[in-house]
Amino acid sequence: MKSTITELFGIQYPIIQGGMAWVAQYPLAAAVSNAGGLGIIGAGGADADWVKNQIQEAKKLTDKPFGVNVMLMNPMAPEIARVVAEEKVAVVTTGAGNPEPYMEMWKEAGVKVVPVVASVALAKRLERVGADAVIAEGTESGGHIGELTTMVLVPQVVDAVSIPVIAAGGIADGRGVAAAFMLGAQAVQMGTHFVATKESIVHQNYKDKIIKAKDIDSRVTGRTTGHPVRTLRNKMTQEYLKKEAEGATLEELEQLTLGGLRKAVVEGDVLNGSVMAGQSAGLVKEELSCEELIQKLMREANALLK
Repeated sequence: MKSTITELFGIQYPIIQGGMAWVAQYPLAAAVSNAGGLGIIGAGGADADWVKNQIQEAKKLTDKPFGVNVMLMNPMAPEIARVVAEEKVAVVTTGAGNPEPYMEMWKEAGVKVVPVVASVALAKRLERVGADAVIAEGTESGGHIGELTTMVLVPQVVDAVSIPVIAAGGIADGRGVAAAFMLGAQAVQMGTHFVATKESIVHQNYKDKIIKAKDIDSRVTGRTTGHPVRTLRNKMTQEYLKKEAEGATLEELEQLTLGGLRKAVVEGDVLNGSVMAGQSAGLVKEELSCEELIQKLMREANALLK
C-alpha cells in the first residue's frame, strides 16, 4: 500500500504511531518502525537529555526511519528541537505551538516536519512556512483534542493544502484506514490501538482498560477551561466533571489531574489516573504485537480498497 507518505518517509506501510507522552517510548517506536510503519518517540514534557537517550536507544533496535513528537509548549522545546536536528531523526511531528522557529534548522538536518492540526486555517499556515505534511486530527482522538470530527476535518484539509495529509482520530482498524484514504489522506496516525500492543511500556492495567472499553466509555474533561482532554471514564473523570459543572477554578481542576497520566501509565492506577485514549478504544479487542497489528490493518484495508 504505497502513497506519497510512504515515499516521503521511506516506510513500507502508511501507518504512523502517535507520539503519546509517557507512552511512546523507544521500545514501541522501534517496534512500529521494524514492522514497516513509522514509530514516534513522544517527548511530552521531558528534557533534552531524556529525548537524546530515547533516540539513541531506538537506533540500537532499528535501522528503519522513526520520528520524535515535540510538544512545543514544553519549556525544553528549543533544546529538544536541537537534539532532533543533531541526531538527524527522520521525521518530527509537532503539537501545542508553532514549529516555524525550528523549521530552518530541521530542514538543514534533513528532518521532515509534520505538524498536527485541528483546523484548515492552521494547516494552510503551516504549509506556507514549510511543513512537509500535516496530521489532521479529529476530536475522536485521545488526549488534547479539537472540535471537528475526523470525517469532516480530513477532506477539508486535503482540499485546502497541496502537501500530503495524514488522518488521525478514531482510527483503530483496517476499515478506518480505508476510510481515511477515501477521504483523501495518504496515511493514518494511530495512538490508542498502539497503547495496547505487546511492545507498549504502559502498565497492564492501562492496556486492559482500553481492551475492555465500550463505545460510551470516553469522556472529555476541561471544555470550560479551553483545554479539552479525552480520557476513559473513571473515578477521576467523574469527580472532575462534577467540579467543572459546579464552576470550580482552573487551579482546583488542575489539582485533580496533576501527575495523572504518570499514575495510569507507570503505576497502573486507572481509577484516579488519566487514562488517555480515543473513542476508538471500543474497537480494540486484544493485545497484539506491533507487527501483528500492522499486518492486520493492511489486510483489512487492502481488501476494502480493491
